[in-house]
Parts: sequence; structure tokens; C-alpha cells
Amino acid sequence: MILEIEEVSSCPALPLLSLNHVSLLVRDVWNSVRFYEDVLGFCLVKRPSSFNFHGAWLYNYGVGIHLLENKAMEDYDAINEPRPINPKDNHISFQCTDVVLVKRRLEEMGMRYVTAVVEEEGTKVDQVFFHDPDGYMIEICNCDNLPILPLSSSCHLKPHNIGSYNKMIATNYVCGFMETEMLENLSMNMLNFSF
Repeated sequence: MILEIEEVSSCPALPLLSLNHVSLLVRDVWNSVRFYEDVLGFCLVKRPSSFNFHGAWLYNYGVGIHLLENKAMEDYDAINEPRPINPKDNHISFQCTDVVLVKRRLEEMGMRYVTAVVEEEGTKVDQVFFHDPDGYMIEICNCDNLPILPLSSSCHLKPHNIGSYNKMIATNYVCGFMETEMLENLSMNMLNFSF
């Protein structure tokens, strides 16, 4: 199979730095705050007092979660009839250090979850999926096991400096996929020489 990458635009990309926050509509702000604090380790932070609607901001791991209370969500009987946990559903993913510990903690809390394993050229990624109180899918994984390889030479990745995720991003951002692959192979071959 041959994969062709078509350059869509010659305009420069927006000057983005990183993901700032994810905003979620919730039935009960304080119930959701407890979940994001107790299960995922987020911390409640001050939000602007000028907002004229009920909500809460949480922060950790370099990203914010903004909860916006919407009582109309009570019309969607998600609590009475929970959606199936489907890894192919929309979700928020968090990198972790120990997937086995994540599963043990979820079991201790009595939370339902499903697991999946992604394999690529001998590399495995373990995934754990579960829902928050409003039915939003959460994934916890060791996704940094997979390298991030741009498919286009015009893609200039900006590494995130927190955690180890950026260690798998090709270090020469101006190189295309083949050039990066060749440099990695050359580096590995050079390491195999004995002096």
C-alpha cells in the first residue's frame, strides 16, 4: 500500500504553543470536580469571578479541565443507562507511568473499565478506558511507547517539555519521514559497532 500525502495549504499554521484546556458540559459541577480530583488527580484552581454561570476550573499535567454546569443535560439519561465503554468513542487521553496500577485503583473504586492493546512493530501500548460521571470517555495509556513520526516533511513538530512524551519525537524537525528513518537506522548501526 502506498500512502500519498497531499499538501493542503501553503499558508503558515497558527502560532500555537500547546493544548490549554478541555471544556466539558456537566450535570453537577461538584460531582464532576470530585471525580477529576479523586480519580485523575486534578486540582481545583481559581476561575474568573466575572463569569455569570456555574462552573469550575481544574488543572494538572500541563492541561486544564473547565467544567460548565448545564442542567439541561439531565434530559439525557446517561446516568440511568450508561453508554457502553467503547475505545473508538470520543475521549480525552492521559499519559501514565503504570497502567497496572491504574487498573488496580479503578477496581478499588468500583469503576467499570475496558482495556485495549495497540501493537506496532513490536512496541505495545496499553490503554484503559472508562467514563466520568457525565459519560465522557477517559483513556489512560502508556502512549509514549510509540514514536511520533510526521508523515510530511513540511510538518514542524514542537515538542512539549513536560514529561517524557517528547522523547519519541524525531529530533530533526525539518527532515521528512524517510530522512528521519534513515538517520535513526544509521544511529542504531553506529551504536552496534564495538570499539
